[in-house]
Amino acid sequence: MDALKNLSEPERIRRQKLADLQVLGIDAYPAESFPVNSYSTDIKSGFQPEEEKWKNICIAGRIMGIRDMGKAAFVVIQDDKGKIQAYVRRDDICPEEDKSLYDNVFKKLFDIGDFIGIHGYVFTTKTGEISVHASKISMLSKALRPLPIVKEKEGETFDAVTDPEFRYRQRYADLIVNPHVKDTFQKRSLMIKTIRDFLNNHGALEVDTPVLQNIPGGAAARPFITHHNALDVPFYLRIANELYLKRLIVGGFDWVYEFSRNFRNEGMDRTHNPEFTILEFYVAYKDYFWMMDFTEKMLEATAIALHGKTTVPCGDKTLDFKAPFKRISIFDAIKENTGIDVSEMNEDELRAVCKQLHIETEASMGKGKLIDELFSEKCEGTFIQPTFIIDYPVEMSPLTKKHRSKPGLVERFELMVNGKEIANAYTELNDPIDQRERFEEQVKLMERGDDEAMFIDHDFLRALEYGMPPTAGIGIGIDRLCMLMTNEVSIQDVLLFPQMRPEKRDDELNEEIE
Repeated sequence: MDALKNLSEPERIRRQKLADLQVLGIDAYPAESFPVNSYSTDIKSGFQPEEEKWKNICIAGRIMGIRDMGKAAFVVIQDDKGKIQAYVRRDDICPEEDKSLYDNVFKKLFDIGDFIGIHGYVFTTKTGEISVHASKISMLSKALRPLPIVKEKEGETFDAVTDPEFRYRQRYADLIVNPHVKDTFQKRSLMIKTIRDFLNNHGALEVDTPVLQNIPGGAAARPFITHHNALDVPFYLRIANELYLKRLIVGGFDWVYEFSRNFRNEGMDRTHNPEFTILEFYVAYKDYFWMMDFTEKMLEATAIALHGKTTVPCGDKTLDFKAPFKRISIFDAIKENTGIDVSEMNEDELRAVCKQLHIETEASMGKGKLIDELFSEKCEGTFIQPTFIIDYPVEMSPLTKKHRSKPGLVERFELMVNGKEIANAYTELNDPIDQRERFEEQVKLMERGDDEAMFIDHDFLRALEYGMPPTAGIGIGIDRLCMLMTNEVSIQDVLLFPQMRPEKRDDELNEEIE
């Protein structure tokens, strides 16, 4: 009973209605399946009065509105595809003398939020609205908590639920009362399917690699640490799946990909979440030029699949994913935006430029990190249309092959869209001696206090020593790409259940008050 003392009055009333249903012998949570054969939007788009199939339909869904007219009522039902109106008349669902099922059960014990099933036929009301005329109505699940109230009139929504704290913490309720949210995640699913189909149709193989890793390799990031009880050793949640996918290239697969859940123990903002989804794929015998061509074609196809065209709305801007995309070197980008040529500068000179441009630095930052800060602070936000930033300094890219014609650079690109990085790609480093030296440079950065520097992965080096063919690889941020493709401004809006601080229970709040 202690659990009931903090209930609101509407919650107490609903629990009493549940008890009343039980007294009447009505199971509010029946186990048997309900024979759904029709859906709201299909009915409204396909109804033809002369067709027999509309004369015996079964729909099921959540009650989102009830308009009582005494001996009849209009009920708004929301199913998986949308909403439809049902007409419930007392004499139809209670054709005998006993009208208690309508008067004492439907009118008194059914609430907004309950799941019901309806048998009936489709008709058009006097006002021209396609509706379902109920001949039988069944309780399928009693809702014990009232929904947030959302009012609609003539296609407009009033009192919409917009509080982010509520929406992200109670995503299940957000999906019920904000139909556009469901649309966002349906588009996310279509986006991933389109990319997966595009890769499969070009001969790629989808694989799975470990989430728990003894070396957090493949990226420069701070990892989450856990403990493997059976092996009694520390493990890390993966920050990237790159090194495992390249092991598979060593093993003889020519093209592998994975939609990977990665974890980085870092900050949270509108474009960063500690748990995120990334697509990585690696292709033998290709380079970063080929990868740019393939990536822009894949994203062009994705935009068309979601929007029917290559242009995508993004706030007050319009993004165009029509291939080819612009290409510019990172040094030229910095020069264009600052007027300073940093291509030949050493660490001290770069630090002085950062100071001149009021960019904060730390002693642990090496040459690569300083160039990264310059680009991030002064350039990144200027690239709105899809643009490949190419040819990075070797210090920024410990897993990338040195440039074939430009000393001190590597064959790498980042794809910038709407001022943010969406993808990162390389002509992969397959020289095991060079790779070991790059790892050792990362260790030196770690010793200087850089907690994002890479560990040495000795097993990966051993794999490279068996020989890895020339390879191109890429990582694409699926969450950020989804933000662009669905016109959402926050990464939390494209994650079904974004991380939040633990919610305090009512008893904890009471203890604080006392």
